[in-house]
Amino acid sequence: MEGLDLMCGICGEVRFDGGPVEGAVVAKMRDQLVHRGPDTSGLYVSPNGSVGLGFRRLKIIDLSKNADAPLPNEDGSVFVMLNGEIYNFEELRTDLIQRGHTFRSRSDTEVVVHLYEEYGAECIERLDGMFAIAIWDDRHQRLILARDRTGKKPLFFLHKGKRLIFASEVKAFFAHPDFDLVVDDGAVPAYFIYGYVPSPRTFYRGVRQLEPGTVFIVENDGRVTSRAFWKARFPSREAISPISRPDAVATVRRLMEKAVQCRLTSDVPLGAFLSGGVDSTIVVGLMSQFLEQPVKTFSIGFKDSPGYDETSYARLVADRFKTDHTEFIVEPGAFDLIEKLVWHHDGPFGDSSAIPTYIVSKLTREQVSVVLTGDGGDELFAGYLRFNAAVIAGKVPPAVRGLIRALANISPTGSSSRGWMSRVQRFAAAASLPLEERITRWTSLFYDDVEELLAPEFLQSVMPIDRLQYLNRFRDQIPGLSTLNQVLLINFNTYLLDDLLVKTDRCTMANSLEARSPFLDTELIDFVAGLPDAMKLSRGRTKVILREAFRDLIPDKIQRRGKMGFGIPFGLWFRGALREPLNDLLLAPNACYKDYVSAEYVHRLVKQHRAGKVDLGLQLWTILCFETWLQSLPRWRSKEVVTSTV
Repeated sequence: MEGLDLMCGICGEVRFDGGPVEGAVVAKMRDQLVHRGPDTSGLYVSPNGSVGLGFRRLKIIDLSKNADAPLPNEDGSVFVMLNGEIYNFEELRTDLIQRGHTFRSRSDTEVVVHLYEEYGAECIERLDGMFAIAIWDDRHQRLILARDRTGKKPLFFLHKGKRLIFASEVKAFFAHPDFDLVVDDGAVPAYFIYGYVPSPRTFYRGVRQLEPGTVFIVENDGRVTSRAFWKARFPSREAISPISRPDAVATVRRLMEKAVQCRLTSDVPLGAFLSGGVDSTIVVGLMSQFLEQPVKTFSIGFKDSPGYDETSYARLVADRFKTDHTEFIVEPGAFDLIEKLVWHHDGPFGDSSAIPTYIVSKLTREQVSVVLTGDGGDELFAGYLRFNAAVIAGKVPPAVRGLIRALANISPTGSSSRGWMSRVQRFAAAASLPLEERITRWTSLFYDDVEELLAPEFLQSVMPIDRLQYLNRFRDQIPGLSTLNQVLLINFNTYLLDDLLVKTDRCTMANSLEARSPFLDTELIDFVAGLPDAMKLSRGRTKVILREAFRDLIPDKIQRRGKMGFGIPFGLWFRGALREPLNDLLLAPNACYKDYVSAEYVHRLVKQHRAGKVDLGLQLWTILCFETWLQSLPRWRSKEVVTSTV
């Protein structure tokens, strides 16, 4: 099959005040995104100067110039830029040809061009894939922006006065001479609570993310309308349709096979991330059935940190499917990536697993240009320990919860955040709370102590802090759902969207590597979300129906192993090899964070962590990222093009 297009970076500006867009400015914005598309670039400015579009291309399939963008229709009245892939483009193309449309390329971007001619902005909901799309309709002087259903591909915009700019990453905005990005103080507490700024907000005042499954239309007078064309639906108990277990197993198998197979199209080398967990094992197992050559697999581990190292399990899977396997070991020197990671995330990002994800992406790119991942399996099939904890907590009598909490409070805190005592204490501390608060506390970095963390004067400027505000945009979907479906809905719209998918996109695209996620296939999501709870989580066993559907592919040792999160052993490193870098950044008298964060409290955290009685590695990493960002901002604001070699 030909035609799946490319990963890339898109950007643009539209003006409603009659002033012309400067092509040179759009080109500077575009070239901030060179890492997303190092192969070719494109630029379009409309005849009347009202719009400018910039494009960077990473060639994956249909490598000819015919697929370069911005891609016009026959008379140049419609231009399209696509970041991503449209998996159903062949059937759409066939239908469009029958309707009289003529194609000059095999790219899926051109399918969007003609689909827009046929259906207008409603064409977006006919697309199945991962995408961020910009369509310029020159006849109506109208800009259409759209983002895929789960938010795999990013898209940001800033609407100010009579102008609007948009881009795949916020860093493109720093190259625009007329827009000075200001820190949104209200986003800072959210970052320290969750480790990220929840959508659609960003760290920068006025800059917003286009929400997943949304079409955003900008008219020639500056009027803006938006509508959602898809949302993940987790039904109430009463709305779940009955289905036999054999039928559910067969359907999960069929949909997963289809999802993997349609993501194997590539004219460049292709491989897979392999963690040794259930999800990546299934992806690799299916790839090995569909591909004639051995699958190239890539894993990452940590020296002298068995609680974080999964390479032995990955090796087991690689041997099972006879893959061409490569593994990498991360050592404390990887900490030097912090500035690069902050740059690629357009600000601080609290998920420490960005380090191994970046490293495995960089080394994988030396051998392949496309990689399949297991992202979304835990979110769809209830794979996280906290999902089971939420269900258990709802069944435990309040008196028993109180006793557990009392016992946990007098027990010594574990020196590792992954130790069993640390996990029991986290469970006990929140078990008696309402579900939404319980889940938030379990996943937060600074929850009870965020007010202590923030500098007093800054705290007064952002009070009150609403820890559950991030749920507001989908809170109306929660009533009536089972405990498990409430947790799945919350996780799907928060952690998956704002942490996991952001990390995967930025770390792979930083290295010009395309990542594809079969578990986030729309048809698979719609089906699995509607299954009964017991087919996902039963008696503490996670991913029940998925394990049954692929029993033949999952080695027994992988079936039996417990869930191991993907992260960095900062608890150990900050007491040893990274002791001095921690001092240099957080204990310096001229640290930039002091305008926002209490230096006294930070010093106390460092002291507590080094005493070895508590593991605050993730909290310290979060503050380190924040400090690194504040030190970098003046250079980012210089308006010079900052390349991805930062």
